[in-house]
Amino acid sequence: MTSPESGRSPTGNRNPTEVKMSQMVLPCHANYRGELSVGQLLKWIDTAACLAAERHAGCPCVTASMDDMYFEHTISVGQVVNIKAKVNRAFISSMEVGIQVSYEDLCSGTQWNVSNAYATFVAQSQGSEKVKLKPLVPQTEEEHTEYSIAAERRRMRLVHTDTIKDLLTKSTIRDERESDDGNGEVPAERTRVESVELVLPPHANHQGNTFGGQIMAWMENVATIAASRLCHAHPTMKTIEMFHFRGPSQVGDRLLLRAIVNNAFKNSMEVGVCVEAYGQEGEVSRRHINSAFMTFVVLDEKNRPCILPRIKPEAGDGERRHKEANARKKIRLDRKYVISCKQSEVPLSVPWDPSNQVYLSYNNVSALKMLVAKTNWVLATEISKVRLYTLEEDPFLSFRVEMTVAIDVKQAFLLLSDLCRRHEWDHYYRKCELLQKVDEDDAIYHVISMMRSTEDKLQDFVILASRRKPCDTGDPYVVAFRSVTLPTYPENPEYTRGETLCAGFCIWKHDDQQTRVSYYNQFTSGFISYLTTNIAGLSSDFYTIFQACEKFLEQNKDDVAIRIQNL
Repeated sequence: MTSPESGRSPTGNRNPTEVKMSQMVLPCHANYRGELSVGQLLKWIDTAACLAAERHAGCPCVTASMDDMYFEHTISVGQVVNIKAKVNRAFISSMEVGIQVSYEDLCSGTQWNVSNAYATFVAQSQGSEKVKLKPLVPQTEEEHTEYSIAAERRRMRLVHTDTIKDLLTKSTIRDERESDDGNGEVPAERTRVESVELVLPPHANHQGNTFGGQIMAWMENVATIAASRLCHAHPTMKTIEMFHFRGPSQVGDRLLLRAIVNNAFKNSMEVGVCVEAYGQEGEVSRRHINSAFMTFVVLDEKNRPCILPRIKPEAGDGERRHKEANARKKIRLDRKYVISCKQSEVPLSVPWDPSNQVYLSYNNVSALKMLVAKTNWVLATEISKVRLYTLEEDPFLSFRVEMTVAIDVKQAFLLLSDLCRRHEWDHYYRKCELLQKVDEDDAIYHVISMMRSTEDKLQDFVILASRRKPCDTGDPYVVAFRSVTLPTYPENPEYTRGETLCAGFCIWKHDDQQTRVSYYNQFTSGFISYLTTNIAGLSSDFYTIFQACEKFLEQNKDDVAIRIQNL
């Protein structure tokens, strides 16, 4: 059943897109162990997410993609699945839907989280004109955060395939089981599964297109069979990797589903699934609908992962898939490590390498946007329209400095994103060197600060700077900073290596002549005395620095204006 009830904003307005679904797990939904099949869960998830998307769009919507899904728990017969879905952000004709899945035991009253996911839906036009979605207006702090970060997640989806290609071409991925002697290898061909499904009206929406959740359920079925053929046991799905639907299928289509184990790691295996559609005319007209990669484990009686047989890939494409599975595993672990953790759980300096650069950049920008979306900032002091705000949230103390400058927003963005010029206005910056230009939006710098450590040494930092232009009207220009570790640039005994968790600028257009600049920082221990002294009113250091920043922007705006014209 679905429920229109939803949470309310502080103003009492109900979120108009939120959908809640509760389903009792019956024996017909379960596998041999009496646990809810992942295929059935995917159908419920897709249905709830589609209803949320259609509430916002006001027209039929189809599933375009699904981000990584991690299944933390299994669900038993008799328990209740609770799904909450709501639109986080609408773009031109697509929208991101956030999904939360939990389950409850009605006898004990306890609840557990199962999975959090993000899906992209596309609105379908009724005629020849393309649908243009209305903007979503976030109400709560949580909604503002999800709205802001949705643009960054969208950016990450668009480069996902290129990330894997780059890792395969630029890096050497070691097979974690290459030292095995090869005894007991299972030929991958033995795990191959091929199955055909006929799309009937119950499998389709009101426009006759196959439900994305139904396709995902069929994919899970063949993937489970393939995994079982390797381990000769009943596997448990743990992960579905990010995937995209390449095109629709309709009632009357035949869907050809093929699955094979691409690689078996020590305790898990990757199964690749491909879906093609064709009509009554036969397989000559097959269309590629979707491909996905699913990770399975086999659990013993104590719920511990079992060691799996090693797979022997087929020559040619099989070897390619085997190698790509190694790359996907590394990227998947990097992505979960960097993105899925709460901000307080992410290590300050994460080692940077080509495989995780996209996800570190994402974490860098999203952490700043989460800080910006906080609503409980407190004005600590104001001097000549330069305002200092603070935010206390264990275990962090953050500050925000805000001012309005007579400069074009693009000019301010270019000047403030160049760390090599920061010493011109910030006297805490002694020197800054560009270590690596990662791409157009990201760069890594070495910064020597004038601040001293407890050992009376100057502090230095290795900083990842990530720039973002606005995704839509009303979005700020963003320059985010965080510490990373570069193997090629180890600590120097001359300095004490400092770390920055989250810092950066958000820059908004105030009017045609003025720009609002806000600087944020979740400070580390070395910054406490500086910040508390300013809060107590014993120093106007923050005002001096940002007054110098204002002068720097105004004095250099003409030079950067010429650069903008030449771009």
